[in-house]
Amino acid sequence: MSAPTTTHWLVDPEQRRRLGRRAQILAATSVTYNLVEAVVAITAGTIAGSVALVGFGLDSVVEVSSGLIILWQFRHHLPESRERQAVRLLVFSFFALAAYVGVESVRALVNGTQPDPSPVGVGLAIVSLSVMPFLSWAQRRTGKALGSHAVEADGTQTLLCSYLSAILLAGLLLNAMLGWWWADPLAGLVIAAVAVREGIEAWRGDSCCHVSTEPAAPAPDAGRIPHED
Repeated sequence: MSAPTTTHWLVDPEQRRRLGRRAQILAATSVTYNLVEAVVAITAGTIAGSVALVGFGLDSVVEVSSGLIILWQFRHHLPESRERQAVRLLVFSFFALAAYVGVESVRALVNGTQPDPSPVGVGLAIVSLSVMPFLSWAQRRTGKALGSHAVEADGTQTLLCSYLSAILLAGLLLNAMLGWWWADPLAGLVIAAVAVREGIEAWRGDSCCHVSTEPAAPAPDAGRIPHED
């Protein structure tokens, strides 16, 4: 694995403002969508007794917190000064999700808990699998252009939601069509493992993010009045 590169924030002030506004719009979109997704998934998962579906809903809650962290970061006049704090908060959200879903999945496997089929969960997974990849692409592209590892990590969190949608869909369909009840908690364990992996990757990125909060030095010709011939 190659060593991560140092994060450099974009210097041009106009581009920074434009990309910063875009990052906030994308974060707000993610928060709104995931609030609805969390309510539907947790409710449907609780009714069906599905660990994977409840875990997916909790991941949506983490997604909400992730978006709120980005909005909090960009409320500051120097958002780069909050970069390291934002990334660490995002890392914590990854690990919190993995801990809860992992414990509940193991408990379901040990106890032999058999979830009921959940058509609502299947539909939700399909919708999420259709929406999340595009939102993640826009977030990660914006973060890379801006030079913000936190915005990129938020996009990675959204991409994780896409992976989880596919895993969730597989688990719910195997349970509904073949009666493989263990596919549901097994999907939950995969969700937890992926969350841990992404948390570690985000932490490694944070450890190399040396972000300067000093204003950029003016260009040699800055402030010079053009001479008219």
